[in-house]
Amino acid sequence: MKLAVIMDPISGITPEKDGTLDLLLEAQSRSYEITYLEQKDLKIIDGKAIGSGQKLKVKDNPIEWFSLEDDTAKELSYFDIILMRKDPPFNKEYIYTTYILDLASSCGTLVVNRPDALRNFNEKVSISLFPNLTPKTLISSSEKELRSFISNQDKTVVKPLDGMGGKSIFVIEKNDLNTGSILEAVTADFTQTIMAQTYIPEIKTGDKRIHIINGKHCDFLLARIPSETENRGNLVVGAKPEVRPLNKRDKEICNTIASTLIENGILFAGIDVIGEFLTEINITSPTGMREIDKYNQYSVSTILFDQLEKVLNEK
Repeated sequence: MKLAVIMDPISGITPEKDGTLDLLLEAQSRSYEITYLEQKDLKIIDGKAIGSGQKLKVKDNPIEWFSLEDDTAKELSYFDIILMRKDPPFNKEYIYTTYILDLASSCGTLVVNRPDALRNFNEKVSISLFPNLTPKTLISSSEKELRSFISNQDKTVVKPLDGMGGKSIFVIEKNDLNTGSILEAVTADFTQTIMAQTYIPEIKTGDKRIHIINGKHCDFLLARIPSETENRGNLVVGAKPEVRPLNKRDKEICNTIASTLIENGILFAGIDVIGEFLTEINITSPTGMREIDKYNQYSVSTILFDQLEKVLNEK
């Protein structure tokens, strides 16, 4: 099997926590030929999608986790699977990359996730497809609308639509005198659309990451429990990881959204659930696999590649 991975510079990852490395270790264990690419390595020449990548070997080693061989240019149709694992922000350059991947997909290469889904299925906005599963939510750039929403909640979470890792997420209390300053910062003076959600107190017991693969949820989730000095349940800001089995409500949420994911070509999603509510559907580069394997010896990456091979065999 020939696999290409498109990601941020591999030299800059944190290997103990990086989900992409977990996927690559699994692929290598199956004797896949792996080619490493960054966005800048992709191009279209005379209607053909080309990648100038490097052969990649990986190790489960926090000091020396990868080695690369010389550059080689190949048509993207050469690969059986392309993993699009470039982290947000989701910007114009990201969109241009999906156009190149469209060409690869049209030639029969399995792109995970499907390029048009990456464009159309915004990780924050997509929860609006399931209003019965979500907390009270407003998506807007209007100062009037945002202030009105905040004034009707005891606490409100505001966040940008293109971020990750808890960046620029704020909790605003009703009548907070900092409301104006926070909104100005997050909306870039009310020129950028953001999300405002009712604060869910259950965040204190963990922001739950649940993986859904080819329409089926995994058996264990990763709960990210905020530190005493934080509201955010993100590992990069000090949240504590805890692996748990899914409860009845978790499974209900997964089963409700599964068919929509499949219809949109989303083979691998990492949804976020706080308490009883769906808060995000992450499809660009879902993480959490390393922690689940480390603390519970349950490999999400193994399940994913089993399913990818099944999809390829059914083509």
